[in-house]
Amino acid sequence: MTKRKMILTAHQPVYLPWLGLFHKIALSDAFCYFDDVQYLKKDWNNRNKIKTLQGGIWRTVPVLSKGYRGKKIREIKIDNFTNWQKKHWKSIYFAYKKAPYFSRYSDFLEEIYEKEWHYLTDLNEYLLKYFLKELGINVEYHKASELNFEGQKSSLVLEMCKKLGADLFIFGALGKDYAEEAAFSQAGIKVYFQNYIHPVYLQSERDFISHMSIIDLLFNCGPNSYGILMMGNITKKELKKKFKMK
Repeated sequence: MTKRKMILTAHQPVYLPWLGLFHKIALSDAFCYFDDVQYLKKDWNNRNKIKTLQGGIWRTVPVLSKGYRGKKIREIKIDNFTNWQKKHWKSIYFAYKKAPYFSRYSDFLEEIYEKEWHYLTDLNEYLLKYFLKELGINVEYHKASELNFEGQKSSLVLEMCKKLGADLFIFGALGKDYAEEAAFSQAGIKVYFQNYIHPVYLQSERDFISHMSIIDLLFNCGPNSYGILMMGNITKKELKKKFKMK
């Protein structure tokens, strides 16, 4: 029996992710939650944007980042000395309370912000799994911290592909800056660089603003969200055809 060809992607933990991450995962058979890489200050690990009457605003989870240069993301603790949960939920509530599908997701999110979280990756992972479920995206799920990968950047990704048996790896657009394609080719692993085209959809209040958190799409479009985030972008079927994968 011929072994099924496997498409793999990965991403570090991010807070309230944007649409492009879910498109990348939707193209894959397996996803690796990359919680074992260095924490990046002022990146997407602990912040993202929501749309308000004032435009897109950042919501940032405060973290205890002292000595962060030597820490993995999974080691980063949330700074619970400030009541950031109340601030985030209040912002989300007033930004989206009139959105068509607010009631569909609000109970879950309100519960999230009533709970005390200690590690950033635990919060991000819980949110990610919920969003994947609501979007109907089902993939084989792995955590880098449980698999002991070695190497850095391109070599780290290559080892992950070998250990998990990937035939094709999906990089984000920035992967072109560090991916050593020749090494992947030599190992018999194909690579694809995602080029996500952000869809335009009906948002609450004023003109459309792109690159908001996935909650913006969910609150505004509900069960139609998956079709919208895939709109104008390559599908898994098309990707397999492109690389002649059965």
